[in-house]
Amino acid sequence: MFTGDNSMKTRTRYAPSPTGFMHVGNLRSAIFEYLIAKHDNGDFLLRIEDTDQTRKVDGAVEFIYDTCRLCGLNFDEGPNNPGKYGPYTQSERLEIYQKYAHELVEKGHAYYCFCTPERLDKLRSQAEENKVAFMYDGHCQKLSKEEVEEKIKAGVPYVIRQKMPKDGVSVYEDLVYGKISVENRILEDQILLKSDGYPTYNFANVIDDHLMEITHVARGNEYVMSTPKYNLLYEAFGWEKPTYVHLPMVNGSDGKKLSKRNGDASFMDLYHEGYLPEAIVNYLAMLGWSPETNEEIFTLEELVKIFDPKRISKAPAVFDIKKLQWVNAHYIKKLDPDALLKITVPHLKEAYDLTNKSDNWVKELVLLYQNHISYGKEIVKETALFFNDEIDWDEECQEFMKQEGISNTIRIFKEEIANVSDWTVENINAAIQNTKEKANVKGKMLFMPIRIQVSGIMHGPELPNTIHLIGKETVLKRLESIKN
Repeated sequence: MFTGDNSMKTRTRYAPSPTGFMHVGNLRSAIFEYLIAKHDNGDFLLRIEDTDQTRKVDGAVEFIYDTCRLCGLNFDEGPNNPGKYGPYTQSERLEIYQKYAHELVEKGHAYYCFCTPERLDKLRSQAEENKVAFMYDGHCQKLSKEEVEEKIKAGVPYVIRQKMPKDGVSVYEDLVYGKISVENRILEDQILLKSDGYPTYNFANVIDDHLMEITHVARGNEYVMSTPKYNLLYEAFGWEKPTYVHLPMVNGSDGKKLSKRNGDASFMDLYHEGYLPEAIVNYLAMLGWSPETNEEIFTLEELVKIFDPKRISKAPAVFDIKKLQWVNAHYIKKLDPDALLKITVPHLKEAYDLTNKSDNWVKELVLLYQNHISYGKEIVKETALFFNDEIDWDEECQEFMKQEGISNTIRIFKEEIANVSDWTVENINAAIQNTKEKANVKGKMLFMPIRIQVSGIMHGPELPNTIHLIGKETVLKRLESIKN
């Protein structure tokens, strides 16, 4: 146990809203919550927070299941694996929230609010005119018990609001940010139960976290200033508070917070591009957290052993696709042939006509580029030279090929290749070695001219294998035109 009572089992929850694909910021939260629980041999729960029915997206819950399954984040309890703390979907727990909301009213920690949307809009407009943040003015707190009963009896719509203290300071400890102090005067009398009987996010979370015996609440640091509201609810019920772990924001390269609404990458977007789930998990675990060593490549099992939430950074993390590609490349290099084909061939089929290519040719091509790609779809760009009739040289290639003696090297290589009757990698390599002797060149003055002439690029995988896959007819055609 990182903090608190050592006799209590660590329990964390991942509590997403079913509003679409999981973007990488949400997935990172799930990873951290999983690691906190499993480091302590604790439980990791899934709870679906669908109280905002207007934003619910069909199929989103299945996306959550699929994403976590692919990433190895197995839930000990959840809607698809229920335990004794269910239901695990908030829309199925409405009676529970209503019971506790009314109990708070009876205890004097909440009150019925009958204010109309028109009155609230007027208050918002006044706040806007005065250039201050809108806060509900507590108008309905002043209603007598008789007035409240009369309005309820008359069927006047109401919400239940939390009664906040208006002076003093609320203080709590966060595992990442340490001691947090918030002045109570900025805490609004937030709505706990809406007029349709649904709870707000803030209220349902507290009720569920207590009833499901959650010990560690990990969430984004945008909730740092709201946490006193939750603590006041815990205190009102006489419940023990959880350990808070507020996570630094994940920003994009533009400095803005990653968000599904902004169209930022989801896990499934990356997965379908040919990024490996284990690499994504590895990268996201290091996003805003660091181990004690300088190592950066870890399996999920290794992360479970070494994870310490106290090493989570306070500073925002930046999602860097280049760094993810670097991590992913490590994993691609270790793939067996079948796994490598699975993440690359679908992209080749989509981009190019493979009907005249044998399965063996495609396999050889993919294996040739295993150490040269950082994600599956990158195979398309890297292998364009095998599918295009014409190749173009960039400026660097053009300048290189202007050097003296290169045309002679190309001429000799063309003669050697033309004499290769059995088109094998070994015979192509022999042709290159013969060119080396006859042209009296070596190193880059041997390999670069040949590579540029037949492939249009300066650097690439093994040259004999590349030439073999391009094919003799195409190679000879490209050798016909010496461009310098």
